[in-house]
Amino acid sequence: MLISNDLINYLVEAGQSVHESLKKINENKMKIIFVVSSNGMLLGSFSDGDLRRLLTKGKDINLSDEIASVMNTSVKSSSINSHKSDIENLFVNGVEIVPLLDDSNRIKALAFKGEDGIQIEGHVINNTSKVFIIAEIGNNHNGSLNNAKKLIDLAKESGADCAKFQMRNIKDLYKDGSELDDSADLGAQYTMDLLKRFQLSDSDMFKAFDYCKEVGLPPLCTPWDRSSLEKLEKYGMSAYKVASADLTNHDFLEALAATKKSLICSTGMSTEDEITNSSSYLESLGAQFALLHCNSTYPTPFKDINLSYLNRLKEKTGKIVGYSGHERGVSVPVAAVAMGAKIIEKHFTFDKSMEGNDHKVSLLPSEFKNMVDQIRIVEESLGTNKDRTLSQGEMMNRDTLAKSLICKEALSIGEEIKFENIDIKSPGQGLQPIYKLDLIGKIAKRDIDKGDFFYESDLLDDVIGPQNYNFNRPFGIPVRYHDYSNLSKKSNFDFVEFHLSYQDLDLEISNYIDCPQEMDFVVHSPELFKGDHILNLASPDEAYRDRSISELNRVCDTTRELNKYFPNTTDPVIVLNAGGFSSSGFVGENEKNEMYNLVSDSLKKINKENVRISIQSMPPYPWHFGGQSFHNLFLKAEEMSKFCQNNENIYLCLDISHTVMACNFYNWNLHNFIKEVGRHVTHLHISDALGSDGEGIEIGKGDVDFNELFRLLDLYIPSISFIPEIWQGHKNEGEGFWKALSFLNDIK
Repeated sequence: MLISNDLINYLVEAGQSVHESLKKINENKMKIIFVVSSNGMLLGSFSDGDLRRLLTKGKDINLSDEIASVMNTSVKSSSINSHKSDIENLFVNGVEIVPLLDDSNRIKALAFKGEDGIQIEGHVINNTSKVFIIAEIGNNHNGSLNNAKKLIDLAKESGADCAKFQMRNIKDLYKDGSELDDSADLGAQYTMDLLKRFQLSDSDMFKAFDYCKEVGLPPLCTPWDRSSLEKLEKYGMSAYKVASADLTNHDFLEALAATKKSLICSTGMSTEDEITNSSSYLESLGAQFALLHCNSTYPTPFKDINLSYLNRLKEKTGKIVGYSGHERGVSVPVAAVAMGAKIIEKHFTFDKSMEGNDHKVSLLPSEFKNMVDQIRIVEESLGTNKDRTLSQGEMMNRDTLAKSLICKEALSIGEEIKFENIDIKSPGQGLQPIYKLDLIGKIAKRDIDKGDFFYESDLLDDVIGPQNYNFNRPFGIPVRYHDYSNLSKKSNFDFVEFHLSYQDLDLEISNYIDCPQEMDFVVHSPELFKGDHILNLASPDEAYRDRSISELNRVCDTTRELNKYFPNTTDPVIVLNAGGFSSSGFVGENEKNEMYNLVSDSLKKINKENVRISIQSMPPYPWHFGGQSFHNLFLKAEEMSKFCQNNENIYLCLDISHTVMACNFYNWNLHNFIKEVGRHVTHLHISDALGSDGEGIEIGKGDVDFNELFRLLDLYIPSISFIPEIWQGHKNEGEGFWKALSFLNDIK
C-alpha cells in the first residue's frame, strides 16, 4: 500500500462540471475522482465505471452538468489515523483507492492498493520507480539564506529530485545547549560552535522551503527534535528524513510516524539488531518508510562502506532501500543504484573550502550532475528481471546476422518435414535453428520451395491467414515491388503502400507491374540511401542536406512514375521521416526551432507537383540503420500542428506506435494528441508499442488500447486510410499482416 498526500489530480469540487471531472479521470490514470465541498469535505466519487453504468441505463448525461448531480455517494473511506492493516482491509471488490479523512471528514491523503512505497511531493518511490536523488544541503548554507537559495538553484540545475535541510532547536536538543560546555569533547564543542553560528533562523528556513517550491524542487527536512518537528508540521512539510542519530530513538519515531508522512531513515551508527528492531517498531505504528544504508564517518573509507549490505537490509526488512554516502567521489552511489538502491543522498556544496566538516565530503554541482547522469544511465540499463525479450535493434540484427532453418528440398502441402529436408543458413529471417527437432515430423501446411525459410507458423496447428476485412476506412498493407503482385491479391485491399529501398529507385517498374491497376497506392520514402546516407532535411551540414533534398526529389519522381500504373490515385501520399535526429542527446529549444526552419526550407526545394508530402510522427528513440538515436522533431502534437499550418500542402502520417512511445516518454495524453493533429493527418500507420522505444511488438501485446484508439480515430480522423505497420509482416507471404488485420477487424 502507498499513502499519498498529492491530491490535486484526484479531487474536484461539487460545482465543477462532468466534463471537467472526466478530463481529470483521463489524466490521473486511476480512472476515478473524489468529489469534495469547497472546504475539502468528502461528498462522493465518480469513475469511468460509473459513467458506463449510467449510459447503459439510458441516463442522458449533460457534460456541462455539475458532477454532484451524478456522483456516487457510497464511498469507502478511512480515518487518517487508522492503522495500515485496517486500511488494507478496505481494498476489496475492486477498490484500489481509499480516501483518508480527518475528524472533520476532509480528505487529507489517499491510500493506493499495491506495492509498498513512499511518496514525496508527487514523487512515488518504490521498487519500479526512478531513483530518487537527494541533494543534502544540510547546513552548507553556513547560515545565509542567499547561500541556501544559490544551493537550491544549483541542485535543481544538477538534476536533484529534492533539496534537504536540517532543523534543530539547540536549547531543547543538546545538554547545556544554551551555554558553552567547557567539559564537552572537542568534537562536540566544534559541532555546537558550527550549529550556533550556521543555523538558519526559522523564518529563513521556511523561506528556503518556499523557494524550493518556487523553482520546482521539493524540499525535505530532518527534524532533530520535537519542537522542530512541530514547526515543520505547522509549515506543511510533506515528508521527513530521519537522521541516523534518531533511528534508535523510538519516542521520536513514534512522533514522526504520527504525522502520517513518508519517512526516509538513515541507518548509520546502528547495529543490525537495532535496525530491524526500529523497522519493526515503525511497521507496528503503520508508518510508510524507506531505509538508507549509511556509514556515519566523514569521509567514509571505501573499505568500510560495505555496499553488499544493501541486499541484506532489503531482505531483513522488506522495505525500499537506498544509500546515504559520505565518501569522496561519485562511484559508490552509482554502484549502489546497480545493487538496488532506489534513493541516493549526497551532501552538496558550491565551495568545499568553506568552514564546516560537511563541505569536505560534499559534491560540487558539476560532480553532482555527473553522478545524476551516471545514475540515470545505470538505472536505464538495469531494465527488469522479467523474461528476456529482443529489442528493436536486436531484431534488426537478428534478421541480418543470425541463422535460420531453410528448406533444403522443395515440399508440397501434406508432405512430412524430415531431417534431410532442413538446412541451416543465414540470414535470420526464418525459424531459429534451436527449433529444428520441433520441426521434424510436422506436416507441411503450404508449398515450400527449395531455399525458402521455415517459419514459426510451420510449427503451429492453426495459422491465421488472409481473409476479406471490413473497416470503416480505406486499408492496405506495405509491399515491395517484388511481392506486390502476390500480396495485393490476397484480400480486399483498397490500396497498397510501397516501402521503397534506395535500390528500388533504380528499378524498372514495368518489370513488376505490367498494366494499370484498380487499387490506390501510397509511397513510403526510403530512410537509408547509398553510402550510409540517412535522409535528414534538418541537417546543419548544407552538403548533407542538399543530398537529402536530391534523394527526396528522386522519390517524388518515382512516385509520379508509379502513378501511371495506379491512375485512380490522385496526388499520391509520400510518407517520410524528415530527419531531426541527434546521436548524443536531445537538443535544446533554440536548436530544435532551427531544425524545423531547415526542414521548411528543404521542403521548398522539393518538386511536390501531383504528390502529397506526409511527414511521419516520430518516437523519442528511433532505430536507424547504424543504431538508435535521439529524435527532436515531429514528436510533440503542438509542434507538428504548427509546422503544417506554416507550410502549405505539408501533411502528417500519424504512426500510432511512434506516437504512443512519445506519449509514454513525455507523459502526454493520447486523446489530446490525436485531437490536436487530427486535421493535418492524411494517412495512418497502426501498430503496437511498449514503453518509450519498444517497436516491433506483436499487435495487442503492448501499451496501445486499440478499442480506445479506434474511438479516437473515428472521432478526430474519420475516413483516413491506414496500414498495419508490422515489423517483418511480409514474411511467409504476409503472415504478420493477416494476424494484425484479423485482430483489428475484431476490435474495431
